[in-house]
Amino acid sequence: MTFADPQPAQLTRGMSFPVSPSLTAANPGLDAFVALCGEATWAARLADIGNRAQVNSLTGRAAQQRHALELALARLSGGRALTRASSAERLVSTFAEEAVRLADSLPDGPRARMRDQIIAGLTGEATLIPIFHLLRTATLLRESGFSVRFTGLAEGTPHDLVVERDGASAEVICETVSAEEGRSVHRGDWYALVDRLNPELQSWLADHPGRYLLKMTLPKGISGSEQLDELRARISSMLSAGKRQDASSEAVLKLDPLVLTGPQQGLAGLSTRLRAQFGPEAHLAITSDAPSGSVFVLAARAGRENEIAGAVARRLGLVSEERLSGRKPGIAAVFLEDVDRTEWRGLREQLELEGAVRRFLTTPPARRVVAVTCASRFEMFGAAPPDAAAEPVLRFRNPSHPAARIQALAPAILSSV
Repeated sequence: MTFADPQPAQLTRGMSFPVSPSLTAANPGLDAFVALCGEATWAARLADIGNRAQVNSLTGRAAQQRHALELALARLSGGRALTRASSAERLVSTFAEEAVRLADSLPDGPRARMRDQIIAGLTGEATLIPIFHLLRTATLLRESGFSVRFTGLAEGTPHDLVVERDGASAEVICETVSAEEGRSVHRGDWYALVDRLNPELQSWLADHPGRYLLKMTLPKGISGSEQLDELRARISSMLSAGKRQDASSEAVLKLDPLVLTGPQQGLAGLSTRLRAQFGPEAHLAITSDAPSGSVFVLAARAGRENEIAGAVARRLGLVSEERLSGRKPGIAAVFLEDVDRTEWRGLREQLELEGAVRRFLTTPPARRVVAVTCASRFEMFGAAPPDAAAEPVLRFRNPSHPAARIQALAPAILSSV
């Protein structure tokens, strides 16, 4: 049995998303969304996700979490009545129906452009999160009294939206940033490494009953299948040779006995105690052999701290000048993806995200940006604080922007962000 911590972000605790490509008339709005995607494309996508998500591995469970949005839509369009849906599922349904309404309002060319974006979200490792982030951003601005034009789809503008209220207008760009961009050791690579090692660790534990802790320091991080294979081979060689240490410029490995004190609370309890010992940025995995009670813990850290907030700021620096014209106040709406519950809470409570965004707002690329908003899946799917922020988005204003210095220029924009 293998247990990894932290787990990928979930829509809500305790939800499951069985794959069902069958369509019924129970939810015509969702069936219309499936028709917008293309029924063959949708069925193929669900089959692909289902194959990956049902694999008994960490990467399989991660795939289920990453594609939870699509799986929720499959569950609802497969006949589950909205009256029995969770609040998160009802939000998913609302966004899907909004996508259909938007597509129906567009001429043929822009409609095809929108459908291309949806199809891109149903391909490979991509998700529907970016298009749903666009729809959610537009909904929030509309609820604040703005009229919203989808100029990115309708006119092919670099910015996604133009919003207007009380004579004030602004350009809006919607960006999705993966937390993986700020990690030296990508979580997906970590899961792949653990999956590759697990059969060998199970066999090794059978021959060496006991409790072990393998600590790994990865000064340069790891990335890609070649480095994963090299690290797996080093660990396998170390264990087979009976060595306790192995060091190089790429990785420092040390095998120690796992000393457990206090009451035993299963793998989840062990994970909590290890997390407290190694800190929030460590990558942890536990392999156990139930009959013998043997446990093998993998604990890895990169040579430097994660820079998730920094990744957001770097993306803002890249896109602000590329996607905003500077002729109107600009709003950058950022969606931080692939972040787990603990990370998202820490980024907010320790002001890491706020600090990184505010530093960005002092740089030359920010001269076109009047405000930045940030959100994650926890806000999109209505999780309660402290998992989610108290407001629908985090808001950061640029005090050096003319619209901020002269509030009469755009009071409506500033009052809503």
